[in-house]
Amino acid sequence: METNVITLKPLHDRVVVLPAAAEKTSAGGIIIPDTAKEKPQKGTVVAVGNGKKDEPMTVKVNDQVLYGKYAGQEIEIEGKEYLIMRESDIVAVL
Repeated sequence: METNVITLKPLHDRVVVLPAAAEKTSAGGIIIPDTAKEKPQKGTVVAVGNGKKDEPMTVKVNDQVLYGKYAGQEIEIEGKEYLIMRESDIVAVL
């Protein structure tokens, strides 16, 4: 498994997620063009904030998570696309 090392430290209840790659083929084997690919809704947590004073963080680095379709703010660090979002935007840990 590739180790995701990132120098960004999110604040409070925010996490940085590396989105999973979009599907390249459908279940039936049809190749999906880049313009028709859906935005992925799962990814890997690469950095976690300290949490709020009375709410500790429940996710940790390397957790596989599911999040809402429009969750997070897209950022680019060293040529890679990441999402930074509140922990409350994460709906499940896989």
